[in-house]
Amino acid sequence: MGKIAFVFAGQGAQYAGMGRDLYEKYSAVRPIFDMLGERLKNLAFFGPADELSLTENTQPCLFAADLACAALLNEEGIYADTLAGFSLGEIPAVCHAGILELREAFGFVCFRAGAMQAAAAENPGAMLAVLRLPVEKVEEICARIDGAYPVNYNCPGQTVVACAVECVTSLCAAVLNYGGRAIRLPVSGPFHSPFMSGAGEKIRGYLQDKKPGKMRIPVYSNVTAQVYDNNPWELLARQVSSPVLWQGIIENMIADGVDTFVEVGPGRVLSGLISRINPDVSVLNVCDTCSLESTVVALRSRGKR
Repeated sequence: MGKIAFVFAGQGAQYAGMGRDLYEKYSAVRPIFDMLGERLKNLAFFGPADELSLTENTQPCLFAADLACAALLNEEGIYADTLAGFSLGEIPAVCHAGILELREAFGFVCFRAGAMQAAAAENPGAMLAVLRLPVEKVEEICARIDGAYPVNYNCPGQTVVACAVECVTSLCAAVLNYGGRAIRLPVSGPFHSPFMSGAGEKIRGYLQDKKPGKMRIPVYSNVTAQVYDNNPWELLARQVSSPVLWQGIIENMIADGVDTFVEVGPGRVLSGLISRINPDVSVLNVCDTCSLESTVVALRSRGKR
């Protein structure tokens, strides 16, 4: 029998109302959402969407929603053999694995969000999903445009590029010229690029005196696409200014025996990427009460526990 992986949703998956029905129905996850405080909790549950999309608000709200979904699977007796998270999603993943305790992880998420928001204010930029072009062509385009970087290696035919604001028009034109398509993403900065190096230094300083907990479940790093080594703080510091190697993570998980992926958190963005990377694996998701119930039924019918 193959392994189960929980994959934690990242920034861009947020929506006003995320987690609200879970909070109302399941008392087990209320402490996770209550940790946000009334302002952030109401923002997650009711919006407005534009305020929720600010990095300093998005990250703690998504952190809580992701963790709540994973916790409810555990309540149903379903546990992951291995974990990964996309960008921000890596933080709830390392928390679920035991590297960071819940309150410590929440404090870190809030600090990280502030550091990234500050770096974005100092280096205004954008992120665009480039579709229908091979990754080599995207890298070639970025190499010719000063201030443009491939930052999310998502799946075949989809690479995300971060760039300075003044590069958006030339980047879109270059992509179109090669027969691709560029879609601007709803994020507030050029994340996972060298523009975030200042945020990475702040994170390194924040974490340096903290002691990591024992990793109870293997977590795959965005930076290396491999299971975390014995220096998790360095990986988390590098993560904000390094590309997310998502396709590599999924391919390595499958090579290590994973045949079932459960996306935990808002939306189904990661589910779509995984299906494009390998259509032969099983992909489920938990983002609300309905998807929780259907996923639990599906996993139990396959003998997954």
